[in-house]
Amino acid sequence: MRKTLGYAMLIIACLAWVAIPVLPFLGISLAMTATITTGLIITGEVTFFAGIALLGKEAWKKIKAAFGIGTDGKRT
Repeated sequence: MRKTLGYAMLIIACLAWVAIPVLPFLGISLAMTATITTGLIITGEVTFFAGIALLGKEAWKKIKAAFGIGTDGKRT
């Protein structure tokens, strides 16, 4: 159950970030676009880190490895 919820939260985080570039084309006001963008950024960050917390250290290591980041935080 924890892993399922963790992966679901990672998917929600990705969807939040993908939705941001779409906002200017929806025909809403600039102020509303800025407000929604701020909400999506916060939602994306919170759900990403909560998902990682639920998945555990091994999942975090896999994500870092997928992006080529070593244990010292530098790209390999």
